Amino acid sequence: MGKALAEASAAARETFERADAALGFPISSICFEGPEEALVRTEHTQPAIVTVSLAALAAIREAFPNLPAPKAVLGHSLGEYSALVAAGALSLEDAVRLVHLRGRAMQEAVPQGQGGMAAVLGADRDKVMSLCEDAAEGEVLSPANFNGPGQIVIAGTSSAIERASKLGAERGMKIITLKVSAPFHCSLMAPAAARMRQALADAKVEDATVPVVANVTACPHTAADDTRRLLVAQVDSPVRFEESITNLGAAGVTAALEIGPGKVLQGLIKRINKAWTVRTVGEPKDIPALAEFLAGLA
Repeated sequence: MGKALAEASAAARETFERADAALGFPISSICFEGPEEALVRTEHTQPAIVTVSLAALAAIREAFPNLPAPKAVLGHSLGEYSALVAAGALSLEDAVRLVHLRGRAMQEAVPQGQGGMAAVLGADRDKVMSLCEDAAEGEVLSPANFNGPGQIVIAGTSSAIERASKLGAERGMKIITLKVSAPFHCSLMAPAAARMRQALADAKVEDATVPVVANVTACPHTAADDTRRLLVAQVDSPVRFEESITNLGAAGVTAALEIGPGKVLQGLIKRINKAWTVRTVGEPKDIPALAEFLAGLA
């Protein structure tokens, strides 16, 4: 992951070198060579994805030095850290150190196997809320990601997820249990939020140069104090991605760049607003095509 970027772009290569130095271990080698068991450990996955995303951003800026400032930046969960670096609120070094801790804190908040997540497909917000209330039976179970129309992820204890899967099927919902290492974005993550509160209090956070749409509020902000507060809240609160895109659309946004590995967000955005033009940049081959995209925006 990200190896082609590092080979094709000096700016991307420097991004990996800076991340390695900041973390004190070679995240670049884990990205490029694995082994997979190391890469999928949450404490490695999180800084790896942020580093590759920022390497792609560096390669874009290298190729297009006059790249216009965006109207806003946005990330999905972990991606909010990449967005904050893009907006000048966090340094690359602080971002990878913070998400390394975030990954470890999230993993350690709930013993392995005691929490889980599931995607609920084809049901609206009210039906998913009702499902969570009915299946919880005194345990934690709540929406974790509002990804798009008919796609909401829930999180909680493993037993509550199991009950929700059975009850949802009875109610005609399609429930897909997700292969995750912890129940992210629910109240079980409160211990991780507490650890992040201390880490963010000590981190250097600047006011953002462009608005950052927070996962927690689905609204833009720029103030450093808001960034700290919202990143802490994000750990054990749902990601309001659908609402974020809807709010940006209402503010006049019609196009977006998805920067980093994969094309998941492009698909989600198209579910939310088919009128948007979205381009994904995660490999060197994606960068030349941006010339036409940027010309179209102009």
